[in-house]
Amino acid sequence: MNILIVTQYFWPESFRINDLALGLKEKGHHITVLTGIPNYPEGRFFSGYGFLKKRVEDYQGIKVFRAPLLPRGNGGPISLVLNYLSFAICASIMVPFIDDRKFDLIFVYQASPVTVGLPALLLKKQKKFPIMFWVQDLWPESLSATGAVRSERVLKIVEKLVRFIYSGCDRILIQSKAFSPLIEKLGVESSRILYFPNSAEKHYKPVNVDQNASERAVLPNGFKVMFAGNIGAAQDFSTILDAAEKVKGFLDLHWVIIGDGRLRTWVEAQIIKRGLMRTVHLLGRYPVEAMPQFFSLADALLVTLKKEPIFELTIPSKVQSYLACAKPIIAALDGEGARVIKEAGAGLTCPAEDPDALVEAVLSLYGKSEDERCLIGERGRRYFEQHFERDMLLTRLEKLMMEFVAC
Repeated sequence: MNILIVTQYFWPESFRINDLALGLKEKGHHITVLTGIPNYPEGRFFSGYGFLKKRVEDYQGIKVFRAPLLPRGNGGPISLVLNYLSFAICASIMVPFIDDRKFDLIFVYQASPVTVGLPALLLKKQKKFPIMFWVQDLWPESLSATGAVRSERVLKIVEKLVRFIYSGCDRILIQSKAFSPLIEKLGVESSRILYFPNSAEKHYKPVNVDQNASERAVLPNGFKVMFAGNIGAAQDFSTILDAAEKVKGFLDLHWVIIGDGRLRTWVEAQIIKRGLMRTVHLLGRYPVEAMPQFFSLADALLVTLKKEPIFELTIPSKVQSYLACAKPIIAALDGEGARVIKEAGAGLTCPAEDPDALVEAVLSLYGKSEDERCLIGERGRRYFEQHFERDMLLTRLEKLMMEFVAC
């Protein structure tokens, strides 16, 4: 098949769509990507990129076209609106000219924003190419939940936009089964909605870390609870810091945060204000390829979300990465994410926004033996292989695409 992937984010930004594109190429399909200039999460263009630089690239045999956009800056509402709209407009202008081939289908990766679907709809109107739209993030609900948009009027306008985009897509793929009712409410027939969860890249697996590895040098000694990912509003760092403050007397219990995001400066200030410099460690961003090494050196892996109805429906993508690496998980969230951890027997869950319950879960794992924690992690790895394994899901997606194109 000849597949066009439309995504606002792509390599060298770290998103699951990178690996999915490579996986489809490995299966013999011709993949073209229409994306933006990389600027996530720092809010500025990556080194070497600009409006007129690296507009066309090759990523391991995949041709990548980059539409100009305004960088997301500090992640404020105005900056994000300009970022989202500039990509949608520029990509729509570019899309008729990116390749002279006939595409069998357009595959849209929708993390945030939903406006990533607009260039695909334009191309469909011009060339009649069908669209598969993979929903990672529900709009407008997530805008309200993170506080990005509070105006009911604006949320209603966004809802109408989402209805319009969904109505133009031939298939809607969802990363969580719980998304289906809300998408159906927007006028999408259940027959057009297909469950397709996230996986994790091949390098996410249990690994042995060399004694001289650089990852060891930056980690503290003691029991390490590790969070990896975006430092943003949805991840509820207030609860993490509250919990860390309650156990800061345990000097061998460390909270290790790997990642970046628009709340990093606030988290840094809170660490100093609360006197947590000895037990909370902000390590910054590292390549995704280094994550399995870091995870192997952790005693527990942490996932958190705010207490919002919309977040109860989602499975944070880091859950699959954590499960794949066979480490115990502490999940301070509600709904689908917590269900997966419980069903897998892969760790301990507690309600979102409850620092006392988070402390209890952490201390429970802290009190277990290394052998007990290993058994918990192994259960998670087995669950990952049964439900989220990469090659299994790629084969499923390929089959869905081929059946879809054959219709």
